[in-house]
Amino acid sequence: MQSIEVARDDAGVVTVTLARPHRKNALDGPMWDELLETFDAIARSRDDRVVILTGAGGEFCSGQDLGARDASTPAYYAMRHVSDVVAALHRVPQPVIAKVRGNAAGAGMNLALGCDLIVASETARFSEIFAKRGLSIDAGGSWLLPRLIGLHRAKELVLLADIITAAEAADFGIVNRVVPDAELDQFVAGWAARLAAGPPIALAQSKELLNHSFARTMEQALDAEGVAQSYNFSTKDTYEAMKAFMEKRAPEFRGR
Repeated sequence: MQSIEVARDDAGVVTVTLARPHRKNALDGPMWDELLETFDAIARSRDDRVVILTGAGGEFCSGQDLGARDASTPAYYAMRHVSDVVAALHRVPQPVIAKVRGNAAGAGMNLALGCDLIVASETARFSEIFAKRGLSIDAGGSWLLPRLIGLHRAKELVLLADIITAAEAADFGIVNRVVPDAELDQFVAGWAARLAAGPPIALAQSKELLNHSFARTMEQALDAEGVAQSYNFSTKDTYEAMKAFMEKRAPEFRGR
């Protein structure tokens, strides 16, 4: 890995760090390649319980590195690759937390939106900056943003391309929490530890149900819930949860 750093701890927390600080972690071809490889590997892993996506050098991601674009590759095909990465992030069954310091702009903002939870430093900034570059929204933002904050607010952010503060992002409903910069690492580590200690199969099932909720009728959602819950009841983790409850102790989930 040349453009990202991947670190794993014994609890199953995987930290994926965008690591091009000299370019404010702007996304270039190698970084897209490495993110695709990493997200696919995490999705197949039984040992990885939760993912933290963050940036190096006090920045999250300033978006696509337009200066590094390969002019020999038509933009249409390059965008297919971007779409592959965004879809791979969406397919990761484990909970994913975006830990945002500094700027999250353009495709960088939309990578954060593709995570399940977003925790931002109070000094973070967000922008759907595409219009200021003569571009339309990409990296999944056209699908994610209206579902998070509603259509008219999404249009405000995309068409005006304003830079908003972390507090404004919280008001819009974009982030889950805003914390002082000095507390960001500890706060995210706490959430990651709680998720890593949770039941991996059940959490993945809940994530899938929520991700598909807007595409299902109530009846379809109830059917999907029934299938998921039936599977949960067949796992050793659910048995362990019931046993731990009766024994008045914390359960030890193993993802089986």
